[in-house]
Amino acid sequence: MARKKKTVVETDADVILIGAGIMSATLGLILKELEPDLSIEIYERLDIAAAESSDAWNNAGTGHSAFCELNYTPQKKDGAVDINKAVQIAESFEVSKQFWAYLVEKEILSDPNLFIKNIPHLSFVWGKKNVEFLKTRFSSLTKCNLFEDMEYTEDPDTIRNWTPLVMEGRAKKDKVAATKMDLGTDVNFGSLTREMFSYLSKQSNVNLHFHHEIRELDKLETGEWEVKVKNLETGKKNRRIAKFVFIGAGGGSLPLLEKSDIPEGKGFGGFPVSGQWLKCTNEEVISRHHAKVYGKAAVGAPPMSVPHLDTRIINGKQALLFGPYAGFSTKFLKNGSFLDLPLSIKFNNIRPMVSAGLKNIDLTKYLIEQIRQSPEDRFEALKEYLPNAEFKDWELEYAGQRVQVIKKKASGGGILEFGTEVVSAADGSIAALLGASPGASTAVSIMLDLLDRCFKTKLQTAEWQTKIRTMIPTYGENLANNDELCKETRRHTTSVLKLNSLVES
Repeated sequence: MARKKKTVVETDADVILIGAGIMSATLGLILKELEPDLSIEIYERLDIAAAESSDAWNNAGTGHSAFCELNYTPQKKDGAVDINKAVQIAESFEVSKQFWAYLVEKEILSDPNLFIKNIPHLSFVWGKKNVEFLKTRFSSLTKCNLFEDMEYTEDPDTIRNWTPLVMEGRAKKDKVAATKMDLGTDVNFGSLTREMFSYLSKQSNVNLHFHHEIRELDKLETGEWEVKVKNLETGKKNRRIAKFVFIGAGGGSLPLLEKSDIPEGKGFGGFPVSGQWLKCTNEEVISRHHAKVYGKAAVGAPPMSVPHLDTRIINGKQALLFGPYAGFSTKFLKNGSFLDLPLSIKFNNIRPMVSAGLKNIDLTKYLIEQIRQSPEDRFEALKEYLPNAEFKDWELEYAGQRVQVIKKKASGGGILEFGTEVVSAADGSIAALLGASPGASTAVSIMLDLLDRCFKTKLQTAEWQTKIRTMIPTYGENLANNDELCKETRRHTTSVLKLNSLVES
């Protein structure tokens, strides 16, 4: 049970948001639109918003919509492909685009090209077995209207037209296949998050505090939360009282959830995975590749380590990355402490963590192999996607930390989850977001789910229902089962977000 303390301190805020990433920005804006008089305090331990998981260099950026990410469509033992997760993610991304379009129309966001661009999403494989898998995946996905515009080919010349650098220097005898979705996007979640916070911080009763770290979370007898905060610049400590607390601190969410001591948070653990990119430095090479090209992951690889040759727009400039290469660090954040993992181990989660570890020996082996890779080893992996790549044109760039969720099972053991998990108190007074990919791209859907858990009564009112449907016109609808609504929604968001032209060469 959460500890309850007596206090006579008055409420400082309706809502406290911990962490200035895409999740907190999304939740803060939705709540402020639903209830303009709401008071919100936002705390971030760094000196800028979106500097951790939401930053463009720290993995977030693909605009995950399941068009090309093969790990979202696992193959079953009978050879069939499970598309359920892909459909869910594709639909969630359409929800995100609707919310962003709403923010553009209200002039909360300025030019959408500052954070989102059209980039074709391709899946590319070689070898008979992988080609058969991709063909089955294509056949399964295109039965759903969210994927009906997907193209498939095994013709080398067509693939060369789609993504020339991938085919240059490749042996003609290689059996290859690819799919393409022109509707794919690149999203700079760093730029998007910072612009959202820029607007939010100018609203009445909203305060954004940088260089502030949350030290304690205590439940009061009133049902409110006492949050102890330290100013990292001055060393001064103070306490704030809030009706609702959201922990959206990326890898830092698990330790804070543990501090809250809510029963629903018991048994959760975290497994950190770090990442690295190879970043292209040759402008001519960068200018010749205009796509996100995803391949098959190695056995045991975590989902965020699916190899891809990735065109991104970062701070208005086109970039080309390959990776990410996985690694291991006991830090939960890029700017975290090596003590993060050991300090997160508690009596209530040690059994699930050990159990999950024993069931994921392949992952452990994979991470050890990745850590031991030399620069030449990494380059060889790149050459599988870019046969004519030259070593001198690429340099190593460190990505962010991801903390995969370890969830307690009814049996007392644990399971390693590759996704996101919202953990909330039974009374809806506090919630935390754990996990990683495809978090940023599905942030709006995740926050709508949180509203249903923590603001259920208000969400059912006519006023909130009307406002939600203004922000998300398809709220409560299923796009995967409604062809016309899907087409109309995409027409609208494509127009408002200016997604009608590819990156210019």
